[in-house]
Formats: sequence, structure tokens, C-alpha cells
Amino acid sequence: MSQDSATATEAARKLTGRRRREVVAVLLFSGGPIFESSIPLSVFGIDRQDAGVPRYRLLVCGGEEGPLRTTGGLELTTPYGLEAISRAGTVVVPAWRSITSPPPAEALEALRRAHEEGARIVGLCTGAFVLAAAGLLDGRPATTHWMYAPTLAKRYPSVHVDPRELFVDDGDVLTSAGTAAGIDLCLHIVRTDHGTEAAGALARRLVVPPRRSGGQERYLDRSLPEEIGSDPLAEVVAWALEHLHEQFDVETLAARAYMSRRTFDRRFRSLTGSAPLQWLITQRVLQAQRLLETSDYSVDEVAGRCGFRSPVALRGHFRRQLGSSPAAYRAAYRARRPQGVAESAATVVETTVPSQGPPPGRRGTPVSAAPVAVVAAVGPGEHSLPGPDAFVPGRPALPGQRSAP
Repeated sequence: MSQDSATATEAARKLTGRRRREVVAVLLFSGGPIFESSIPLSVFGIDRQDAGVPRYRLLVCGGEEGPLRTTGGLELTTPYGLEAISRAGTVVVPAWRSITSPPPAEALEALRRAHEEGARIVGLCTGAFVLAAAGLLDGRPATTHWMYAPTLAKRYPSVHVDPRELFVDDGDVLTSAGTAAGIDLCLHIVRTDHGTEAAGALARRLVVPPRRSGGQERYLDRSLPEEIGSDPLAEVVAWALEHLHEQFDVETLAARAYMSRRTFDRRFRSLTGSAPLQWLITQRVLQAQRLLETSDYSVDEVAGRCGFRSPVALRGHFRRQLGSSPAAYRAAYRARRPQGVAESAATVVETTVPSQGPPPGRRGTPVSAAPVAVVAAVGPGEHSLPGPDAFVPGRPALPGQRSAP
């Protein structure tokens, strides 16, 4: 029996009261996006037994008084209220309308009660904010859309937010990244409950891959939109990422783009949504983060290799963006790193980080982690990245997934 199957069986044994494993409750709120809300309805609410997919019983529940208004001005009414959650072995929160506003207290209490009674609780995309508000993610690994991960980490510092995963299975609490990752997680649940064959049959019906490889890194790490790869700024960004170990400023980048500083700032903002100075600082901090994770360089050496003028400058920016000192971040990272990784990490550093510069990348294809849109999307004062425990090391057994240890 696989680790995931064992976990699911144990969770099923703990169900109490009227709860049944095959009953899935989907909790909807007003203001939620219609696409994300429809994912669990489609996966768990349609009878596909003719294709070899075991049937679930779906209960669509309103998390607050209706009718519920969703994207496009549509109004929905749900056949059940919060009381129906008491029958579910799995409760799914597909989305939450605002990452800055608190969910209804009655809904949070219903989720806590369901969890206490053995139900599996699932948060898709911004639904993770509802689970966090209920206290169900405290001390646990979790993920959400990479764009909202910094806000989740800042608002709920006890949650180990990892924006690199497509989904995280922590046994009785599961979370996923953005829209498509919600499908990945729902397929994972079917696979856990009924096996690979059933999940594969469902994937064929949905015309999606049974398992996607990789995580959110391909989106998190993109410094400029792919469609502007031929823009002169793409070459400037690539140069900057290859020379982070050198001390240069935005004026240098503007000169390389043959633009005035004012024109460069305006053009850069229009393409990335971020001010060039903030982008550059973020790149240097992220480079420092990687070196702290994968090398034994001192903090002073890390500062020099990331283009900071002094260790003091590194510490200040690092703390503002990650909520921790460089030394504390390294200690927390290593404390959570699986045994046996240290040797391989040291080897990677020796082979990928030249003594005089950062890892090389292909010209015009930035490879440094660059969540530019995070800075712009979460608003003023919300641009800090997750804290020292946020990026949990170790890759999953299944592509794009980290399961319960």
C-alpha cells in the first residue's frame, strides 16, 4: 500500500458521526471565481461510472447566506447550507473571494468541527486562506497560487508556505496552487481513494494529464512574459541575472537598454508590473536565499556574491522580504532538510556556482527565481516573501506534489 493510500485509510477510520468517506462537500462563498468553484463540482459531482470512475456523492454547500454572486455577475443558490458538512468525509473550499478579508466565523467553525471529526479538508488556490483562518494549517506545509503565497505567509506566519508546489498533501489537510493545480489535486484525491486506473480514466474524460511534472517554478521564476522575449528589455534582464554578483544599479540597466532612466522605469513597469529597483533587490535576495540553502559561504561572502554593497545591506533587505535574518533562514532550512541532502547540495554548489559569479543561464531566458508579479499583485507593504520555514526542501515522489511525510 502506498504512503498516500495508507494515510487516506487512516483518515477514513477516524471519521465519526454521520460522516461518510464517499460524500464530498464543496463550500462556496459569494464573490468566488466560477472556474475554480466548478472544478470540484465537475470532478466529484458527475457520474462517470461507465468510464470506470467510482462515484462520489456531492453536497454543494453555501458558506454564507445566498444568493451567491460569482464572477461575471452570475448568482448561484446552493441546495445545502453549512449543516450538510456534517455528513462529508471530504470538505473542499475551492476559492475565497479576498485574500485580505476574514471568512465568516460560522464557516470556519464548521471546517474545524469537520476536521476534528476526521474529515479530509481541501483548499484549492485561495481556499488555502480559509483553511489558514480556521487554524487548520498551523504548523503544516501548504501551498497556494504563487502570486498570493507571500501574503499567506505574512498573514499566517505559522504556516509553512511553499509556492513551488502544485499541491501539498499533508494527510488530512490538502492545498493546491492556481486553477489548473486544483484539477491536479482533485485527481490526486481520486487516485488516493480509488487507485491509478480510476484517476487515469477520469483524466481522460477531462482531457488532462493524469500527473503533471514540475511545480510552480516555471511560473514563479519567469522574469518577463514569454511573449516579449524579443523585446530589448529581455536582453537587459538576462544580463542582470547573469551579473548579480556585480555591483550595478538601475542606471546601468537603463544605459544598457539605451533609454533614459525615466523611460526605462516606465517601460519596465509596463512589462513586468514592478519597479526596476524593487525587481533588482528581489533578485539579489533570491540569489542570496539560494546560496544560503546550497552553500557554506559566510553571510559576508553571500552578500558579495549577490551584489550587495555590504552584509548590512543584505541583512536589511533579506529581513524585509523574508522576515528573517540570513543566518536564521539558513539554520531553519537545514533543520528541515532531509538527511543525506547536505552532501549532494555541496556538490551542486561546486559544479553550478562559479567562484566569480552566479550560475550561468541561457541568453534571453532568465533562470533566476523572479516573482516580479508578486511584488505588484499583493499591494503596498505586502511584497515580502515567505519566512524562513516557508520553502520546505525535498521534492515529492509524484511530479508536482509533496505528500505527507
